[in-house]
Amino acid sequence: MAGLRWPEQTLLGRLPADSQAGMLALGGFREFTPGTPIMREGDPTTFVAVLLRGWTKVTALTEDGGVALLAVRHGGDVVGEFAGLDSQPRSATVTAVGKVLAKVIKAEEFAAYLAGDPSAAAAISQSIVAKTRFSIRRRVEFAGCSVAVRVARVLVELDRAYGVDDGAGLRALGMPLTQGELAALVGAKDPTVHKALRALRRDGVIEWGYRCTTIRDLPALRTAAGLPPG
Repeated sequence: MAGLRWPEQTLLGRLPADSQAGMLALGGFREFTPGTPIMREGDPTTFVAVLLRGWTKVTALTEDGGVALLAVRHGGDVVGEFAGLDSQPRSATVTAVGKVLAKVIKAEEFAAYLAGDPSAAAAISQSIVAKTRFSIRRRVEFAGCSVAVRVARVLVELDRAYGVDDGAGLRALGMPLTQGELAALVGAKDPTVHKALRALRRDGVIEWGYRCTTIRDLPALRTAAGLPPG
């Protein structure tokens, strides 16, 4: 995987070199074109995909027939591990946003590797716990927080997972996330989310461009999210 590097927050970024090499030796390479579903909600498939390059969005159908954006994942992350470990139908759809390169691994091969590599098994467990905690926090926040607070908290979470220093003292998310997709992730209507983003821009907290977000003042963003400055 010459030339590929992954953020420390991702699964591959956290793995020791030997475990990373072992994980990358599994399965086969597959490229996904923009808009292609890597896996679909409800499908009985059990393969696991380790994302090497590119972005994906994780969505699920709502009771009223809508689509909820649950998360975004990018190079270094793993998707599909729930079904890969418990053989239950897929709980969400994962779709390529732009071109995606991944290693697609059979469930039995994935499970056998984890059984022989405690470091990789621990990293997968930590990844599952982090995803579960994020889902729980979102459910609680949706019930009791204003849209403005929810927007700020989602941006804080995205920074924690994918933010990088841009060299000028700012934090860049750099993910291909539209305002509509952010609204789906927050669980609110576009105009209300736009109003919250406009206020954050006006106060010099963020810059929101085409599929690119820069956090200019992370302590202020955390304050807007009702969180300690950090």
